[in-house]
Amino acid sequence: MSPRDRFLSLVEHKTTGRDHGMFRVPTRRDKTMSGTWRELGDGRLLIHDFGGEPTQNILVAIGLSLADLFPERLDGCLTRERRPFPAVDVLRALAFEALVILAAAALVRSSDALTAADHARLAVAVGRIRTGLYLAGVCHG
Repeated sequence: MSPRDRFLSLVEHKTTGRDHGMFRVPTRRDKTMSGTWRELGDGRLLIHDFGGEPTQNILVAIGLSLADLFPERLDGCLTRERRPFPAVDVLRALAFEALVILAAAALVRSSDALTAADHARLAVAVGRIRTGLYLAGVCHG
């Protein structure tokens, strides 16, 4: 069984392209799929959670290890992927963060003060968006 098939058999997922898609992170109860996966040409599987859960924790939760993301045998040198995740998957994963920011803006507009928890959640949203831009290969300031 390939790394892709093994991983996808253990998580709720959807395929959004020939070699990539999104998955529901098994370590928490997300309302939306915040994880993204991509299979490289040599059979390696890349996974990332925009909620910040480390890959190791995701794999432990479903009974896998980092070695399970690699095919049995890799010949030659491994090349680094310039853009490991398709921009469309990154944007889908970050759509919820935009709603968080919109809700905070509505509070400010109505003259309601943001609580410390609201401010902290906005900081998380900004961090996730910046990470998403980086993973999509978008330069930002």
